[in-house]
Amino acid sequence: MSFSAEQQSALRERVRSLHATVRTQRDQQDALAARLSRCNFRYHPPEPDFDARRVSGTICRLIDVCDPIYCTALETTAGGRLYNVVVDTEVTSKLLLQRGQLATRTTIIPLNKISGHVIDRNTVRKAQEIGGGPENVQLALDLISFERHLQPAMAWVFGSTLVCRDLHVAKRVTFHPAIRRRCVTLDGDVFDPAGTLSGGARLKGGSMLVQLQQLKQLEQELKTSQAQLTQCTNELQAMQHVGEKYTATQQKVEMLSHELEVVKARLATTSHAQTHAEIESLRAQVEELTAAVTRDKQTQKETAARAAQLEEKVRDIKGHREREFKKAEEALKKAKKDAELHGSSWKQREQELETLKLEVSELQQAVATSTQQLAETKAAAEALHQSLEKAQQEHNTASEAVKEMHSRIKQQKAEIAGRNTEISRILQKKEQLSKANGELELKIKELDYKSKELQTEATDLQAKIISLEDENPWISSEKSYFGAVGGMFDFEARQASVAGARLAQLRERRDRLARGLNARAHTLLSKEEEQYQDVLRKKQIVEADRAKLVQVMAELDEKKRRTLLAACTQVNRDFGSIFSALLPGAQARLTPPDGLSVLDGLEVKVGFNMTWKESLGELSGGQRSLVALSLVLAMLLFKPAPLYILDEVDAALDLSHTQNIGQMLKEHFKHSQFIIVSLKDGMFNNANVLFRTRFVDGMSSVQRTVNSRR
Repeated sequence: MSFSAEQQSALRERVRSLHATVRTQRDQQDALAARLSRCNFRYHPPEPDFDARRVSGTICRLIDVCDPIYCTALETTAGGRLYNVVVDTEVTSKLLLQRGQLATRTTIIPLNKISGHVIDRNTVRKAQEIGGGPENVQLALDLISFERHLQPAMAWVFGSTLVCRDLHVAKRVTFHPAIRRRCVTLDGDVFDPAGTLSGGARLKGGSMLVQLQQLKQLEQELKTSQAQLTQCTNELQAMQHVGEKYTATQQKVEMLSHELEVVKARLATTSHAQTHAEIESLRAQVEELTAAVTRDKQTQKETAARAAQLEEKVRDIKGHREREFKKAEEALKKAKKDAELHGSSWKQREQELETLKLEVSELQQAVATSTQQLAETKAAAEALHQSLEKAQQEHNTASEAVKEMHSRIKQQKAEIAGRNTEISRILQKKEQLSKANGELELKIKELDYKSKELQTEATDLQAKIISLEDENPWISSEKSYFGAVGGMFDFEARQASVAGARLAQLRERRDRLARGLNARAHTLLSKEEEQYQDVLRKKQIVEADRAKLVQVMAELDEKKRRTLLAACTQVNRDFGSIFSALLPGAQARLTPPDGLSVLDGLEVKVGFNMTWKESLGELSGGQRSLVALSLVLAMLLFKPAPLYILDEVDAALDLSHTQNIGQMLKEHFKHSQFIIVSLKDGMFNNANVLFRTRFVDGMSSVQRTVNSRR
């Protein structure tokens, strides 16, 4: 398995760099495309299944300029035609104009109808001779590249204009009797054979074709960067997958190595292992002694052969010279001495050999004993190996159980997270309601305080009125006639002129009487009366508002109670139905605690054959899972959604319960769709469409099948 942490870090850094590059390039492209939005043709498909290839696009988007120095000249040559739209036929043009929902006025060029005049090659060559060569005069159509089928539209736009290097060349070419064609300089000045000359300052912002070339380059760079980013991302994902496998394998190897070291250490401490080590040491000594004996025998053989050879030479050299005979005798003597020496050594070796044979026999006996002990040690090792395999199997079983527990913990965490989200939402709503309730209570307190103030002021004013009535007895007697029809105080029946004259008389009389009266007291009485009436009006408004608030709060409480009771009834009914479907013969319900109502809380009661359990602690783990699943589905069924996603809800259940889940979903959730992740066939039997994932040649593949049993 090939894996490198440095390579993974470098690849991550490469992905981050490419992300930044792509983001920068996309920003630049978007900014430039926003400036060139007129170059893009936007339309709505005029009919269903409309082929977008029938619309080629605007002229400016369909051409590539050979050299940027010609961009200004070509832009001047085409003018407004750069934004004309090229389509295949006049039928497409009609459809786009009638039903394309075009946002702006657009000129459309149908390729099957357009025909343009192109300056013939002889005239172009003549113009080049007049202008001083091809580098000074070019046909505008030759300065751009485009797709072959766009030739008619491009000839119509660029085929009748020559591009010249400067004003002098353009003037000579335009007005020459053999040419008489429209010419455009590199700076955008236009010479027309009719005698008109156009030119002056360039457009602000630079050439549009240059910007288009930059936009196309940015699009190509962005496409390349995105391809590199996709490739690096795929490589990083593959490397992360390999890294996970590498880490898991490394952990497994380390664990097995540790177990092997532990086994070796245990074996090394046994008596069998020590005996085996002593046997190996004795075997090594025996091999060394045997090798020494073999070497001595070889030396003896060589010496005897040398002596025989020398004796043979002595017999063969009787007729040789005396000196050679003496040399041979000396050599023979030396050889005999060596033979005697080796003979004594041989005897010594034979004695050592006998000694060694005795030692070897003893060692063989010890080896036999050690072999027996070794066999016992091997048997013990085999037993230990079997124990190790059994422990490994138990470890694997425990690992599977741990994985299952992890998956269940993950599922529980997901459920807890969902519940926490719901609880947070409810708490937020509760805080909002508490805040609103607090504000309303504060307003009620303020209104109560104002009402008390108004009552106090009303009491004071009432006292003042009583005082005024005591001071002016006529008020008590005449008060009942205030506003009476036909009476003295019928203010509506009196005419304004008469009332004005009467007022003047009363004022005059008041002035006469005022000399002996306190006018300020009368003014204060009028003000107090007005304030009293205002206070009474405000009091009535406050009391009416308070009554409305109390009524609305009572209505809200009643509506909340009715809604909660209806929801509790439906959820309770669905809860019992779903639980009975998941676990036949069992019942479940939601009941409030003794002496309390639904508003105070609910308890879950579970029974088997109408025998109700005291608590959920008496249920097994699978039964509690079914209770939780039934309650969640019952609450979801209260306001069903069009789509649900369930991830291995049957992980802790057996096959029969899994089949019950599928049948229950089919019966209770008839108007909802479910995407269910499951590893058990019982769930597959109730599915409409199955998506199976598996590894094929080291890659993950998805197979879609329609359930024929449905």
